Amino acid sequence: MSEPALLFEHIGKSFSGVPVLADVTLAVGRGRVLGLVGQNGAGKSTLMNILGGIITPDTGAMSLDGQAYAPRDPREAAKRGVAFIHQELNLFSNLSIAENIFISDMPRRPGGLVDRPALHRRTAALLRDVDLDLGPETLVEHLSPGERQLVEVTKALRLNAGIIIFDEPTTSLAARETARLFQLIGRLKAAGRTVIYISHILADVMSLADDIAVLRDGRLVGSGPAHEFEVGRLINFMLGRDIEQLYPPHLSSTRDHVLLEARGISLKGVVKDIDFSLRQGEIVGLFGLMGSGRTELARLLFGLDRFHQGELRLGGETVSRITPRQAIGARMAFITENRREEGLMMNVSISENIALAALPSVARRPGFIDGSRLLAITSEFAEALRIKSGLIERQPVKSLSGGNQQKVVIAKWLMADPAILLLDEPTRGIDVAAKFEIYSVVQKLTAGGCGILFISSEIEEVMAMSDRILVMSRGEIVGEFARADFGKEHILRMAFREQERAA
Repeated sequence: MSEPALLFEHIGKSFSGVPVLADVTLAVGRGRVLGLVGQNGAGKSTLMNILGGIITPDTGAMSLDGQAYAPRDPREAAKRGVAFIHQELNLFSNLSIAENIFISDMPRRPGGLVDRPALHRRTAALLRDVDLDLGPETLVEHLSPGERQLVEVTKALRLNAGIIIFDEPTTSLAARETARLFQLIGRLKAAGRTVIYISHILADVMSLADDIAVLRDGRLVGSGPAHEFEVGRLINFMLGRDIEQLYPPHLSSTRDHVLLEARGISLKGVVKDIDFSLRQGEIVGLFGLMGSGRTELARLLFGLDRFHQGELRLGGETVSRITPRQAIGARMAFITENRREEGLMMNVSISENIALAALPSVARRPGFIDGSRLLAITSEFAEALRIKSGLIERQPVKSLSGGNQQKVVIAKWLMADPAILLLDEPTRGIDVAAKFEIYSVVQKLTAGGCGILFISSEIEEVMAMSDRILVMSRGEIVGEFARADFGKEHILRMAFREQERAA
């Protein structure tokens, strides 16, 4: 390799005395794509936050294009050409595309007023570079996840970023949006820009990356050209051992007792005439493409949104209207796909987050929490789910890796002892080892009689975990498959065919 675009030398970082990175030395080539992989908590985000000027290392140094590089904050990193496109996109949804792109440097007329024609003209030119065919004045709230991501890339290109970091960029994207992003990354590389691509989808890393680096427990344990790796070897580096299987053996626990039944559930423009049942000990997979109505259906079942027609039979009672409080009272739990905004209180401790859905169980009397009891019970759940943390009564959940945050969400609902569990993308953005642990928890719950609606955009995951699969498209259930009839091609064809037929 010629002189690298970026060099990390002996980088170390600790938080509260706990080492997070130790002696990481890594060169990143100019005009190449580096795939950075590792388990949740391996140190990937910490290393990238050091690069992006968010935190400073305790030891070691960095150089950028052969020059010393030690950014004091993200603004200084941006001036040096480093752009970080986070998994949770950093956009203002109530502002236009143009306003988001130029928010820190609006073109001005004499007197200080924003020069709107110049703003829109310059934005239109930038959008053409990423093939985003939208007007500069379009509000971000009207964009799809893929379009929002392209706006973030456009912000990076406007600042002439030479190094662009993508953190789990495809977790909210449909297949076509993912393909579009990969094409753009190819163009960035061809233009001489350096890309660092972080993902738990190892097949994507293998197809995109020129080089791969693997972190485990804060140390660089493997690096080199991508052609020297294959998925099995990557997993071995990530875990420090071979993994024999990605999913636990499927054990059917289905019983005859119906826990939840939906009859004609409809919400105009969202879902239509939804009929299905969920039995005790059963895992019903719900599969569909982006925009098929999967998440919207889960929200209706849990009472977060109100359906206009139909009824639910829940806990032996028929209801035409349900609220989250009623759902929880009927021992229903909902693990949302948006854990950061809807599933957790990010500035609150791990312990308090775990107890959120079952506070009465740790109260001395109404309105008074028994702190010692809360810590004792939540510690049991944290240990059972192997949440990697410090003191759970002190550490805020925002300091955890994505996989450990997801485990906190799951622990929160397990403490409420659910009979019905709605799981929406439960393994999105987490590593293979954490996924296996979550799958195993799901199996244990069904063995105990819990009924689970398992919503996922990963067809292999749905097939491996489910007793039967419902296929959604355009807000309707368009097909059902018994486990004996599972076939990836048939299920995908059903989802695509019905979507194209309705288009």
